[in-house]
Amino acid sequence: MRQRRTILTLVLSATLAATGSAVATTHAVRAAAERPGPPILYWPAASAPQLQNTGIWHAAPILISGASAYRDGEYLYQDYLYDDHGAKLTSDPNDPRPNDNNTFSTSNGTYTYPTSMPDANDADLVEVRVKPTAGATALRFTLNSLIDPARVGISIALGGEAGRTHPFPYAANTESPADVFVTVHPQGHRIVGTVTMASTGTTVGKAAVAVDRVRRQFTVLVPHQDWNPGASTQRVAAAVGLWDRANDRYLVPGFSASATQPGGAGFTSSPSAFFNVAFRFKEPLPQFGPEIARESAVDAHWWRDAAQGAALASGDISDLHADVNFGKLEHKVTDNSGVPKSGYLDRILASHFEPAQGTNYGDSCYSNNYHCQYQGRLQPYALYVPKNRASAGYGMTLLLHANAANYNEFLGSRNASQFGDRGSGSVVLTPEARDPGSSYIGLAAADVFEAWADVARHYTLDPTWRAISGYSLGGLGTYKFAEQFPDLFSRAVAIVGSPGTPYSQVPQSDELASLRNIPTMIWDVVPVDELNPYSQVNVLAMQQLGYRYDYIATPGEHLTPAMNDDYPMAAAFLGTARVQPDPAHVTYVYGKDTLDGLFRATGDFPNYGVVADHAYWLSRIQLRTSNGTCRGNTTSGCGSTGTLDAISGGFGGADATQSGPQPGGGVVTGGSLYPVMPYTEIKQTWEAPPASPRSDAITFVATNVKAVAIDPRRAHVTCGVTLTVKSDGPIAVSLLGCGKTLHFS
Repeated sequence: MRQRRTILTLVLSATLAATGSAVATTHAVRAAAERPGPPILYWPAASAPQLQNTGIWHAAPILISGASAYRDGEYLYQDYLYDDHGAKLTSDPNDPRPNDNNTFSTSNGTYTYPTSMPDANDADLVEVRVKPTAGATALRFTLNSLIDPARVGISIALGGEAGRTHPFPYAANTESPADVFVTVHPQGHRIVGTVTMASTGTTVGKAAVAVDRVRRQFTVLVPHQDWNPGASTQRVAAAVGLWDRANDRYLVPGFSASATQPGGAGFTSSPSAFFNVAFRFKEPLPQFGPEIARESAVDAHWWRDAAQGAALASGDISDLHADVNFGKLEHKVTDNSGVPKSGYLDRILASHFEPAQGTNYGDSCYSNNYHCQYQGRLQPYALYVPKNRASAGYGMTLLLHANAANYNEFLGSRNASQFGDRGSGSVVLTPEARDPGSSYIGLAAADVFEAWADVARHYTLDPTWRAISGYSLGGLGTYKFAEQFPDLFSRAVAIVGSPGTPYSQVPQSDELASLRNIPTMIWDVVPVDELNPYSQVNVLAMQQLGYRYDYIATPGEHLTPAMNDDYPMAAAFLGTARVQPDPAHVTYVYGKDTLDGLFRATGDFPNYGVVADHAYWLSRIQLRTSNGTCRGNTTSGCGSTGTLDAISGGFGGADATQSGPQPGGGVVTGGSLYPVMPYTEIKQTWEAPPASPRSDAITFVATNVKAVAIDPRRAHVTCGVTLTVKSDGPIAVSLLGCGKTLHFS
């Protein structure tokens, strides 16, 4: 209940800001009007089995990748998700991951799973825990997926001295300092733990292993008679690979994956068998500026697996270890100094949805089930957290990644830091959206708002300060979400973003019309964007609609803004503008089950909690006609839209006067690619509206809408409001909290 209230406060407080008594209004709004955004933003927190404790384990998980902590007598390490890519050797020519759509989401490691399990995620380590018991050292390993425990091998290196390495047993082809190695592997119908003396390679004992298939966890008890750390500080290293049951050893990757062998090792004679290594505290961030080409093609860091890829390629993981202080564990010392509080973070959320364990690279967010590629219960997202925060909380800036990119596209970039450090400080959120080319529909759309809700549970947010931006496909997502949920955002910035479809000849029916109350920056490159050749399409639309916009044009091609990595105009435009919770004039285009372009998709996905049948003080919108539900890759003529243009006299004042196009320009200095980069600018602003008397009246025009509800309190009118309605067919108008519905023909 506490978590639910936190998220409610996040978006509801902006609604209450424009009304009277907070107590009275809270009751009215909860009872009547829809809250801003989709329903999933308000769902209770989901529970993932991998994050649950049982038995001797009690500490709360960290949920920040690459971090460690001492909590409740346990040492915890949190790994990265979907980083089970192994060594950086030679790419498998039959890699199932689509090579044509991962330019900015390639992995550093090159390993692939056997073709009999192409969508597997079995060796993806989520968390490692260590704690002493009366007669043993207990370790717990949590995996992202656990379809069959007999597929997996886990190796542990305990103790040892820096510089004195020994080979892991069972053909792991990898070395590490250690006093003893513990190998968790199948043996017959059981999962066992074999303890091996590191210096001699001889088996000295057995560790008890308990497998929790529901929680996808292995708990290993190493008897003190085989290794006893006492209260000292000892090295601990661990890694996961696949097991060859026929030969009782690790599966070693070959040149290309076969039905029984992993691939991606090139011609290396003895490649490491490990896919994922723990205790990676110094994984480098992605590189930007002119280095972005190298980042994409030569030495990728997008999945934070570069240190892992290099160590496994060398066959030595000495640097990837933890120094565990068993004295702290014995005395149950709490130490969270290894958990970062600000800067660039990779976080983990528990989703409400798990279509399947692991991945499905053959699936798509456009497929009939909208499942996307990353299907597991745990999902990653990137977050920039500024060092400063006002007493009211951080702002929230949603920054959507491009096509062929992943959640770490902006990690380490000035796109994130300049947006985050503006004003008193805004967190900057980039969800994975479960796919590099999701177009932010279906399960991908749900992931965006699940990530938002997760941020709200862990950070204090200012409920009035919210903005949205995105690059390329993320720019399309910016238009999409701002159009669907305009009462969520104060401003929007689309950088080299596709408008989705050619601009409608009837601007009031185009979904851009929903942006009446969201000033929008449109940043294009000139003379031609080779990937999004739609320069000024949305500018013309915004101009004809009479809306506020700021059009920026910089020289170059599609990737130039990313390579230059400098966004002062965009950060200044977003500024500290606050959400307008209940404007006097609302224009809303409700697209239900529509795919009106190859990349632009709107509509409702009620199974995923994404429904957009409301905006500001209008809600419960129902369309009169629909062409049915869209599926597959349909690009036109699917679904339908309805439009509402409503003006409340309860606020007083008339519409603002448009300034008309105002030319301008300037230069950006300090970029990574160009020391000086010129830009041209055209913008339109609004002048202050003239004052006029308030009236208890609402006038609206409806197209293809059969029902709508009005919240009189938020529209600043009474239950006796005078409605003047122009509609192309019968329409029912409900006055929430008044117990009355009016019918117009």
